[in-house]
Amino acid sequence: MNRTVVITGASAGIGRASARLFAEQGDRVALLARGHAGLDAAAAEVEELGGRALAVPTDVADHRQVEAAADAAQEAFGPIDVWVNVAFTSVFAPFAEIAPEDFDRVTAVSYLGFVNGTRAALSRMRPRDHGTVVQVGSALGSRSIPLQSAYCGAKHAVNGFTEAVRTELMHDHSAVRITLVQMPAVNTPQFSWVRSRLPRDPQPVPPIYQPEVAARAVAHAAAHPQRKQYYVGASTVATILGNKVAAGLLDRYLARTGYDSQQTADVADDGRPDNLWHPVDDEAGTDHGAHGGFDDRSAPRSYQTLAARHPLPAAAVLVGAAAAVGEAVRRHRR
Repeated sequence: MNRTVVITGASAGIGRASARLFAEQGDRVALLARGHAGLDAAAAEVEELGGRALAVPTDVADHRQVEAAADAAQEAFGPIDVWVNVAFTSVFAPFAEIAPEDFDRVTAVSYLGFVNGTRAALSRMRPRDHGTVVQVGSALGSRSIPLQSAYCGAKHAVNGFTEAVRTELMHDHSAVRITLVQMPAVNTPQFSWVRSRLPRDPQPVPPIYQPEVAARAVAHAAAHPQRKQYYVGASTVATILGNKVAAGLLDRYLARTGYDSQQTADVADDGRPDNLWHPVDDEAGTDHGAHGGFDDRSAPRSYQTLAARHPLPAAAVLVGAAAAVGEAVRRHRR
């Protein structure tokens, strides 16, 4: 059965790639973002791929706009089945160089935007006792890195907020589900339009994955929301687990490497526009699409994520591999 899906941050990056994937499944997709050019292009792609599209210009930091967008989605497509929170913004800079109003803006979009989206979704899903909220998180919500204090703080807050809401739904024996998808570094346009105070252009910390890898995980989580969270990419697993067992070591490692690893060799253009307060894909011809500028360095698939989606076959493969290694060792000893 085709679903009504709402995606925030749908004009670019993970949100854009996810919209395409839901469209291929024949879903009705409400696209929320600020930039008109990006939204219009995303809506055209959804229609071309077999879905139905509704573009709703929305600043997720404003709860009134989010509620109005939810009403528009339901009026056009019927009850909301899936709500995907993706929209975010950030500032690349040492904390001491981030203006208070800029820090507030990142928090309002990247954290309170998730709160606003979740509130709008649950207020419509809970009376029907049906629906799923997918939060697009990050490995940086468990292990912070330098130069992204506002973003890391917001992603940590999303984790805590989501855990609280999940337990409330469980207490009420609700059939509504909420789940997290923890992302690695992804090749999205954010690195070309994020506000930056760095001397060189920002970049994702390798390994980098294409947004389609993230989108497949989002679509899977929407279809299988019983799990608390999904990890995308071996780097996400390593980061989260490594922080649990060696947080102090990671502190020292990131203090030494975290500045250079987030910058390219290119000197930054002080005059480049950024999307912190205003979209940079608002005018005709300014659509950025799903991909950023790191296609040549980005992986199109994640075997770890594939294994996470199919745990029983993956476990069988691991057991078989372990048995084969054990047999080889025994033969070698004989």
